[in-house]
Amino acid sequence: MKNNKTEGGAIPLQMDPMIPEGMKSSLNPRHRLWRRIVAQRHLQTMALLGVVWMFIFNYIPMYGIIIAFKEFNIIKSISEAPWVGLTHFKEFLADDNFGNVMKNTLGISLIKLFIGFPLPIIFALFLNEIRSIKYKKAIQTISYLPHFLSWVVLGGILATWLADVGIVNHVLMALNVIDQPITYLAEPKHFWTIIITSDIWKELGWSAIIYLAAIAGVSPEMYEAATIDGAGRFQKMWFVTLPSIKSTISILFILAVSGVLNSNFDQILVLRNSLNDSSSNVIDYYVYQTGLLSGRYSYSAAIGLFKSVIALILLLIANQVSKKINDTSLF
Repeated sequence: MKNNKTEGGAIPLQMDPMIPEGMKSSLNPRHRLWRRIVAQRHLQTMALLGVVWMFIFNYIPMYGIIIAFKEFNIIKSISEAPWVGLTHFKEFLADDNFGNVMKNTLGISLIKLFIGFPLPIIFALFLNEIRSIKYKKAIQTISYLPHFLSWVVLGGILATWLADVGIVNHVLMALNVIDQPITYLAEPKHFWTIIITSDIWKELGWSAIIYLAAIAGVSPEMYEAATIDGAGRFQKMWFVTLPSIKSTISILFILAVSGVLNSNFDQILVLRNSLNDSSSNVIDYYVYQTGLLSGRYSYSAAIGLFKSVIALILLLIANQVSKKINDTSLF
């Protein structure tokens, strides 16, 4: 029997049920495409709205990037601002704050990457092993509940807990771990630990959802075969579950690497203060400080563009490495 399907299982346009039988042979490709668009007009309209939104809010504002190469002020328009070339980029690289800003940004982000990235995977693996649906749903709900609270709320909670009269000091003093209260947010040496720990607490359960969805797609026959071969729970996780979701892990890791210069501005803004500035001054906050607070719009735009270029380079590198190692990539 002749196979009427094209490669990949797609049905050719000649067999499209949306087109009447008598007109299929007479329609040229352009007319066929137009008729298909008309037949899918509701779906196409929804897709078009998304494209329009992205064009308005993502592409049109990109015109403003050129102020990074100009000396812009709010009195004159962008087109009237004089060109200065790479002056602002050179100024940022020679800035006294450059070393501290990069150290804080890379330090916080890399620790989050190496500790915060694998934890949701481990959490999802163990959560998947819970046999009781009741307890599994309860743990999952409790774990991703903090994700729905803004950093303004969580920042207030953390500031109260970590104050010198807060619950953390009371517990540690009761256990004789410390002799006197510590004002954690006032000491720079504690800031990184607070930022990383609170970020993991907030996002652990939510980040695990996508891994749980990927695990749900693993064939039960693979687990049955592993059981017959005598594999235990940990062996099944290592030899069955992890290899089955490696493509999902690879994609998310590529995205995480590309965002390594992002330090979660909301979290930093809420928890930082003048006392911990030496450990909390990251690129995102420095852009906010120089751009909105100091009015140096061109300089802050240059810093933001510098960060975006580095992120693009990291994305391309991570994507290429993942393609060679796991044969998985974004493009």
